[in-house]
Amino acid sequence: MPFTFHAHSGQFCRHATGSLEGVVRAAVAKKLLVLGLSEHVPRSRAQDLYPEEADLSASDLHAAFGAYVKEARRLRAVYSGQIDILIGAETEYITHSTLDELKQLRKQYDLDFFVGSLHHVNGMPMDFSPELYEKIVEHCGSRSEMFRRYFDEQLELLQALQPEIVGHFDLIRIFHPQDVADPLLQDEIRQLALRNIDYAISYGAIFEVNSRAWKKGLRDAYPQRDLLQEILQRGGRITVCDDSHGEQDVCMHYDRLHSYLLEMGVDCLHYLRRTPEGAVQVHVLDGAVTHDFWSANDFAQS
Repeated sequence: MPFTFHAHSGQFCRHATGSLEGVVRAAVAKKLLVLGLSEHVPRSRAQDLYPEEADLSASDLHAAFGAYVKEARRLRAVYSGQIDILIGAETEYITHSTLDELKQLRKQYDLDFFVGSLHHVNGMPMDFSPELYEKIVEHCGSRSEMFRRYFDEQLELLQALQPEIVGHFDLIRIFHPQDVADPLLQDEIRQLALRNIDYAISYGAIFEVNSRAWKKGLRDAYPQRDLLQEILQRGGRITVCDDSHGEQDVCMHYDRLHSYLLEMGVDCLHYLRRTPEGAVQVHVLDGAVTHDFWSANDFAQS
C-alpha cells in the first residue's frame, strides 16, 4: 500500500530524468496506493535559476509548470483504475515575496497539496553543492547562524502556506561536515527546530520521512533520528516519501526506510487521498511496517 508524495521527473525538472508518465508507471509497478506528484514550483527571478537552466528564463519555468499540471491531470485520468494520483508541488523560500507568489500559484492551478520545502538560505541554494553550501556559511558568518536562518525561514514558510507535507525537515544538514559539531546540538538552534515541529503539528501537518537522504550519504533519512524522535514524542504525524527524480528512483532505498521505521518504533503512517468530489483527506495506515507492500517488493528485512 505505501505511498510517496514527493516525486519529480526530467520532463519538468532539469536535475531529474525521464518522463512524468514513467514515474507513474513505476509507481504502479511497485503497487503504490497513492502517488503525490510534486514538481518544483517555478522561480520568478533570473538570478535564481540553476546552472542547468542557463538556457531558460523565469517565464519558461512558469510555462513548464502549467504544462506539468496539464500532463498530471491527463495521467490521473488514464491511470485512475490503477493508482490514486494527487497533483501538488514542492515549494521554495527565496525571498519574502516567494510566499505570496506560491499562494497565488496554488489557487491558480487548484493544487491538491504542497510539500513545504526550502532549498535556500539567505536567498542562496544550500543543497546544490558542497561549495555553495560553504559559501552560505561564509555569508552568514558561522554554521550556527546558517542553521538559525534556515529554521527561521522555514517557520515563515510553514506559517504562510501551512503545507500538508513538511519536506525534508532538516535538509540544512545535507553538506554539514561530519567532523564538525552539529549546530543542532546547541540548545538555541535545537529549540528553533522544536518550535517549528510544534507549529507544524499544531495545524495538522504530516512530516515526510524522506529516503533520498541515503543517496546523499547521510546516516538516516530526513529527518535524522534525533528530530524524528522529537516529532514522534510530540504526537506528530509522519508519512514516507522517496523524493524520486525519475522512474528509477521510485521507492528508492525503501528497504533501508523499512528498517529505519522499525528501529524508530514507527507503526502508523498518515497519507493523503482524494475523495470522489476532489477534496483531499488525511488517512491513517496502522500496522504500516507489517503491510504486504514491503515484502512484495523485497523491502522487508528477512
